[in-house]
Amino acid sequence: MQKILIINENIEETAQLKSVLDGEYEIHTVCGGDVRENSLDSNQYSLILVDAVMFGAEDFALLKKLQAAVIDRHLPIILIADLSDTQAVERGLMLGAADCLSRPLQSSLVKARVHTHVRLFKYRENEGEQSGMTDRLTGVASRKRYELNHIVKWQEAVRLQVPITICMFDIDRFRIYNETYGYPAGDKVLTAVAGVISAQLKRSTDFFARYGGEEFIAISLGGEIDTVFEHLKSIRRAVEELHIPYESSDSGCITISIGGAFIIPGVRESYDTYLRAAETMLLDAKESGRNQVVLSDREQMRRREQENKPSEKRDK
Repeated sequence: MQKILIINENIEETAQLKSVLDGEYEIHTVCGGDVRENSLDSNQYSLILVDAVMFGAEDFALLKKLQAAVIDRHLPIILIADLSDTQAVERGLMLGAADCLSRPLQSSLVKARVHTHVRLFKYRENEGEQSGMTDRLTGVASRKRYELNHIVKWQEAVRLQVPITICMFDIDRFRIYNETYGYPAGDKVLTAVAGVISAQLKRSTDFFARYGGEEFIAISLGGEIDTVFEHLKSIRRAVEELHIPYESSDSGCITISIGGAFIIPGVRESYDTYLRAAETMLLDAKESGRNQVVLSDREQMRRREQENKPSEKRDK
């Protein structure tokens, strides 16, 4: 039987959750003020339910503490919040919560959401590489897993009305690198770059996969566009700071270009529209000199990391 941890100072609400979930899951409860390291052993649980009310005075310190404890397993955390408290919901999602249940709690929705997240978590745990969900070379999610997950992320963003960012990453001049240094060396570069990017995308609301060849894709929920832009720039710098030698690169080492689209999606909008926008931003980044980030919003207003580079078509 899967175990669920409830962290809540509201005794009546905790009792309600237990009555709804008991029988299907083994329920453990902790009062918010009594959270200790031993109660956050992520190996015990398949999901954590947390009362968002407790975050206000602590600047979400509890959620950050939870994320630090469960980050290696991508354990889902579901917030419980008042429907009107949009600021708490967005802040919680930005810090890595997987979903939110609104008060007053409806038993059918609680069961459905919990069941979905536990099922997805155990699926990720049990399937992994055996089912082709993991890219064999780099160890990150495969294109197959991306095809199964991207629409779920999009639907979550539509339902919760939170921002979603779709990002494409491409290793600069990788074809020439392979021809110059050989494919075994190229494989090592792919693995190293994937490892650095995935280490920067550890929230449960982040999804990162190998898209094909030297291209990777990331989908993230929450945040503000300026914060997202700064985060993408830090990812680009982290790859450059690997200092993998490459004579044909302008910087003398392996670099990446990043193109992204940031949107709060409407019900009638399509994921594919913004995937194409992200691909266009990636092309812009490469044609503007590579080793940079270009991020657009709904109107395709662009945030460009290096405004002064001349626009010119270049080899990949």
